[in-house]
Amino acid sequence: MFGLDLSQLTFVLLATISVGALAYFFVFDNIEQQKKTDDRLKTVKLAATDSTSKLVARDKQAEAVKRRKSVQDTLNDIDKRQKLRDKNIKSPPLKMLLQQAGMKLTVKRFYIYSGLVGLLLVFVRTFFGAPMYLAPGFFLIGALGLPRAFVYFKRRRRVAAFLHEFPNAIDVIVRSIRSGLPLNDGIRLIAQDAREPVKTEFRRIVDMQQVGVSIPEASMRMSEFMPCPEASFFGIVIQIQAQAGGNLSEALGNLSRVLRDRKKMKAKVQALSMEAKASAYIIGALPFVVATLVYLSSPGYIMILFTTDTGKLIMICAGIWMSIGIAVMRKMVNFKF
Repeated sequence: MFGLDLSQLTFVLLATISVGALAYFFVFDNIEQQKKTDDRLKTVKLAATDSTSKLVARDKQAEAVKRRKSVQDTLNDIDKRQKLRDKNIKSPPLKMLLQQAGMKLTVKRFYIYSGLVGLLLVFVRTFFGAPMYLAPGFFLIGALGLPRAFVYFKRRRRVAAFLHEFPNAIDVIVRSIRSGLPLNDGIRLIAQDAREPVKTEFRRIVDMQQVGVSIPEASMRMSEFMPCPEASFFGIVIQIQAQAGGNLSEALGNLSRVLRDRKKMKAKVQALSMEAKASAYIIGALPFVVATLVYLSSPGYIMILFTTDTGKLIMICAGIWMSIGIAVMRKMVNFKF
């Protein structure tokens, strides 16, 4: 009985082991297949993720290249138009020159006033008894030289006043943009409340906008009426922001800081060169001072220069050399930014 029980137990054990082995074989095969399937799915997912990442990176790179190309094209276009404006700024026509000087004169009236100044200078020559052959030269100086020199002087003063107030105007625009107002309102605010000549220039932008000109284009044209690099910088910043986007308040804030740094550097250079300028003024005025003192002390000694042909020739040569020296000294002590 014990033998039968042992045999049965052995049979049951062997059968159980066989069934377990078969079950393990089939289950292991399914597990291996499932593992291979999972690995394959994981590989496919990783490949898809990598492909998506590559596509996203490729799209970002293409967008960056496109934006860079757009900015470059904008800069090239701005550079071409700026060269044309610089050509007009260096040698502007008379009408634009009068506008840059802030003078409300027509070209015809300017020529009339120039002719009257020329005739007045000829009359002064006759009053002081200068030779008649110098009359055409006096008329040309009075008709062409003095009026245009006065216009250029007015233009320089107007540009200096503009540069003094321009950074403050940009700061007002920056604060208005950061407070939520659009650029148009900031420009109108300057056109209403700023000081001259900044007020006039921004009012011109508002007027151009009302007749259909865009703000970037009107800002770029500011340098035509205000011939200074700072006005060109403002137009370029507005134009680039309109084409490529970005934080306008930050760009204008940086521009304001650059303009103030340029102003500080210019004042520092002027202070450092003031000694050389004073020396140039003294050297340039010394011959006239000495001639005046000699005339007051010994009139007959110096009048030979004005009454004889040799003296007149010496005076002409001395005047030419003095003019060359003054021009050289002026070039040495004046710095442009």
